[in-house]
Amino acid sequence: MGLALLLTLVGAAAPALAENQIHNAEILSTDEGYVINADIDLTLNSRLEDALRRGVSLYFVVEFEISRGRWYWFDEELVQRTLNYRLSYHAITRAYRLSVGSLHQNFDSLETAFRTMQRVRNWSVAERGELRVGQSYNAALRMGLDTSQLPKPFQVTAIGSRDWNLSTDWLRWTFLATPPEPQ
Repeated sequence: MGLALLLTLVGAAAPALAENQIHNAEILSTDEGYVINADIDLTLNSRLEDALRRGVSLYFVVEFEISRGRWYWFDEELVQRTLNYRLSYHAITRAYRLSVGSLHQNFDSLETAFRTMQRVRNWSVAERGELRVGQSYNAALRMGLDTSQLPKPFQVTAIGSRDWNLSTDWLRWTFLATPPEPQ
């Protein structure tokens, strides 16, 4: 009986683990440097949606790293970049606002705003001179809710709550730095 219960719990947890992950991450070479494209699958739970509708802005961060392995020491960190999103709801206009830096875009639905945030396109992550063409590098990417940007009472709540812990695992892969593709 105990084994059946354990298998049921593991089976119920499996879909939840598959929800928050990164799909189709790729690094492309351009004339200016290297850009990344990625599709990220995050799912907002009802507690986060409720907080958003009540006026709490949610902050998300996409983290990216490029490193080079060394046989004699730890890997050398070459590039570390972050992309910060702010998702908020305005009750008067009944619109969701997605902000990246000083750029803002309004959406009629939460699903559309959230889906837009999860599609990273042409994010410049490295300049041409930072990577040597023909050399192999390690890349890592993840996205998650930045609880340090929440109001203080929510930060305390987030410490012990799984509802406020929303992130993907690090997606790690190796890529070869290439020259820009001819247009």
